[in-house]
Formats: sequence, structure tokens, C-alpha cells
Amino acid sequence: MDWGNVTAEDLIDALREVDWSAPPRPLSEFFSRFTVPRSSSKWNSRLKCNLYYYRTNYFLLIVSVLILGFLRRPLAIVAALLTALSIAFLNDSFAGTFSEKVTRTVRQFSPHLAAKMRPPLTPVIRGRPSAKRAIYICGRPRWVFVLIFSSASFILWFVSAGLLTVLWALSIGLLATILHASFRTPNLKARLNTFREEFRAVWRNYSEL
Repeated sequence: MDWGNVTAEDLIDALREVDWSAPPRPLSEFFSRFTVPRSSSKWNSRLKCNLYYYRTNYFLLIVSVLILGFLRRPLAIVAALLTALSIAFLNDSFAGTFSEKVTRTVRQFSPHLAAKMRPPLTPVIRGRPSAKRAIYICGRPRWVFVLIFSSASFILWFVSAGLLTVLWALSIGLLATILHASFRTPNLKARLNTFREEFRAVWRNYSEL
């Protein structure tokens, strides 16, 4: 895959749709080999490849930096978790997994309530869905949960006065992520993982025809 031809919008869409439940890469691999890119095009391609391949590691890195910055502000930690959840809900795989686990837990106590949390059926015309499948969480549109969690996190940010802290911590985490993604040499496993994701995407599109 030529990552140099991948736009930022394509990368964001891929990160939104990809499965984030995969465990992080081992630290021995994460800190294995670093080299300086030979050109701006090589740097651009390497940056996108590493951001996609080490996405879970970078996410945990940023979360760890945020937690260290919020040790003296408990409300800011809650606000950060709510913000992270509202962003995570934008990922199709996370939203579906979260809804499934919550519904399964509720079913153990109230099967009637769990039945109401099922997403509505998508109408099918001539064997094909009539529209693009909408994402539902616990029987409600995804944007409802994003709005609720975002609003709650905004209120907690305002009350805890930790916005400046999160900006500093987020800047450090993002800077560390960009530096690592810029100088970490993509290995063969990263390239094979890219080809596997490409095959899955093509097969998914083919199966929907």
C-alpha cells in the first residue's frame, strides 16, 4: 500500500471503522528500530503507516500522559474519561461492541428492557439495504450518546478548571506520538497487517454487492 497517496480524510475514516479491540503491540516491537526518513514523502508515508499500525499503543500513551497530568484533579480525570468515550463512540466497531456488552448485561436482570435496547431493523429493498446502515447504541442513535457524554464532560471541565492541564498533557502526548511515528521504521509485520486490512475492506465491499 502506498501510504503517500492516502489522504488525512482516508486515514481518519479508516481509524473510525477499524477494530480498536486489538491488544497493543509489544514494547520490544514498539521501541525496536528508529531511523531518520530520507525525504518528506517517505516521512509522510511512514507517519500514516505507523499511526494506523500502532494506533492502540498511541492511544494508551496519550491516556497515560493525561492520567499523570490529572493526578491532582479527580474531576478532570472523569471529564477526560467522558471525553474519550464520546470520541470512541464515533468508531463503528467500539460503538457496536459497547452496545452489545451493555445489552447483554441488562438482559441478565431485565430481558424486557434489553429487548427495547435492540437497534431498529434496516429495511431491505430487492435484497439490498435501502440506505447506509446507521449506528445505534442501546437502541438509540449514536449521536444521542455522543451529545450526552460530550455535554457532561464539558460541564466537568468547566467545574474542575482543568482545561489548561489537559491542553498541556494532550500536547505532550501528541508530540510523543508524532515523534515516534516519524522515526519508527515500519517493519514487515506492519506492511503485512496493512495488506490484510486492505483485503478485509475489499471483501466487505464485495459481500455487500
